[in-house]
Amino acid sequence: MEDEVQLQVKLHHAQAEIFNSPARFKVVAAGRRFGKSWLAAYLLLVEALADTNVDLWGNQHDLRLKEVYYVAPTFEQGKKIMWPMLKELGREVIAETHENTATCTLINGRRISIKGSDRPDSLRGVGLSFVVMDEYAFMKEEVWDKILRPALSDVGGKALFIGTPEGENHFFKLFITATEEGLPQWQTWSFKSIENPTLDKNEIEAARNQLSSQIFAQEYEASFAAESGAIFDAKWWLYDETEPRGGVFHIACDLAGFSNAGTLKKKELKIRDESAIAVVKAGTYGWYIKDIIHGQWDVRETALRIMKAYRDYRPVSLGIEKGMANQAVLPYLFDEQKRLDVYFTPVELSHGNQAKPERIRWALQGRAEKGRITLNRGEWTRRFVKQAADFPSPLAHDDLLDAVAYIDQLASTVYYTADQINQGGVEVIDDIIGW
Repeated sequence: MEDEVQLQVKLHHAQAEIFNSPARFKVVAAGRRFGKSWLAAYLLLVEALADTNVDLWGNQHDLRLKEVYYVAPTFEQGKKIMWPMLKELGREVIAETHENTATCTLINGRRISIKGSDRPDSLRGVGLSFVVMDEYAFMKEEVWDKILRPALSDVGGKALFIGTPEGENHFFKLFITATEEGLPQWQTWSFKSIENPTLDKNEIEAARNQLSSQIFAQEYEASFAAESGAIFDAKWWLYDETEPRGGVFHIACDLAGFSNAGTLKKKELKIRDESAIAVVKAGTYGWYIKDIIHGQWDVRETALRIMKAYRDYRPVSLGIEKGMANQAVLPYLFDEQKRLDVYFTPVELSHGNQAKPERIRWALQGRAEKGRITLNRGEWTRRFVKQAADFPSPLAHDDLLDAVAYIDQLASTVYYTADQINQGGVEVIDDIIGW
């Protein structure tokens, strides 16, 4: 080219160590805000700007017809995390972009595409020279083994696995196998968040003081062993029958399917989940769980129970988990509001693309460990503590825990996902859980 364009690569020392490694397959377990996605964006661009590749056996391969993929757990996540960054860092070398498919063509004619592992068919049938697997812990193992690894074979293609640990799953097994067995062509790294020199050390310490030790070890110290043992320790629960003076009430409703009054058999009563209405007073001291009203009710009785809770505590917000149960109870709830001349607009509570165990853990574990949750003594208390002790067993109920966890959406103003935290530019709003 007459007018040669150079890509300016800006990395901190730990990122540069990974970037400069000659390893074919790189596995990086790193804490939040380390800069994993920033590193991945530069590697995507550099690899796509190459027209040839020499494999470990000295064979040279033409890459001009090969694709470069960035694969996230879902296409939507990938487009949100990587696409804006890729376009910004690669603006000098990108010839054109296609927004709908999140694909860009570089000045040498090669393409980089954003993909989601939840659509495996979209990954098949294309030859690849390089692939990034972002948050591999949240993908199915066979996406790599059966689809992407074979697609790299004919040109000696490369791969980067990046993510924050999520227990001892297939990402853990890949990391340990590559590390301890010294697999040829593989190299692993484990970096804590603090190894990003642009991240304020005071912010790390603030997170350490606010998050549970398990979550901090996993999210900031890249520890695979963070989830070993129980999620909730019985010693964490504080009890006080005296309601604190300050704070305001919030009510969160986790509704189960509705029963037909008087028709349930004893066996069904043991199996079905209960609806739960959590009444929590939130203040500078944390959360005081005043009451959790729970049971298996028909839709009309559920509406009456919600109205009674609202009348008794006059919360600043009342939320109901969205879904079919929400839609079923709202007409009855509005009828009761008219009858009693008491009006409020329920907040629609969302799972926020989190699985229930993850949502409960993030909302409650840190608060409980730091002594920020106090339980009033009542009929519900023993059941709540038992559910916490059994959590997250798929054989145990967690409806009371789930209702209390939803208070996080009512008592906090602003929320950010782990992916957003990883991208930077986020100010911590909630001083209890550190997000």
